[in-house]
Amino acid sequence: MQRAALLEAARSLLSEGGTEALTFPALAERTGLARSSVYEYFRSRAAVVEELCAVDLPVWAAEVEAAMDRAVTPEGKVEAYVRRQLELVGDRRHRAVVAISMRELDTGARERIRAAHGGLVAMIVDALGALGRPEPRLTAMLLQGVVDAAVRRVELGAAEDPAAITDAAVAMALHGVRG
Repeated sequence: MQRAALLEAARSLLSEGGTEALTFPALAERTGLARSSVYEYFRSRAAVVEELCAVDLPVWAAEVEAAMDRAVTPEGKVEAYVRRQLELVGDRRHRAVVAISMRELDTGARERIRAAHGGLVAMIVDALGALGRPEPRLTAMLLQGVVDAAVRRVELGAAEDPAAITDAAVAMALHGVRG
């Protein structure tokens, strides 16, 4: 229960104040634990983020996959893949995971997070193949790049409405730059 409370506190801190807000004293204060107790659960901030990713990325992926499963056509699956990821941008789980720099994680943690993201990309490969893409895996990776760029645009609080950013990303996914 204390580990879960620490993770929830970490999500809140990262969501509210970014990387700088995630400190062991802040975690201790949020959970009512002694600072030394926080170190019993996590050896570093990077370890906290790594565990957040291990817990939250599968939930994120399941939500994207469920949205795709409700679509009946390959085009619908692509649209669901893009839209659901962008809908989840405001979710604290996502904001917490992207708030910390990958540079702060050790090589093993970075690889585990990349593998989890790779699972997300793998979800769309079949739909892209059904659309006749000659290299669906490559197309899936590029499509995720479009989604990631749209995510960053939304997170930055860009001048465009998040719905407009989402619609533009979906249009690019389905029709390319030709529209």
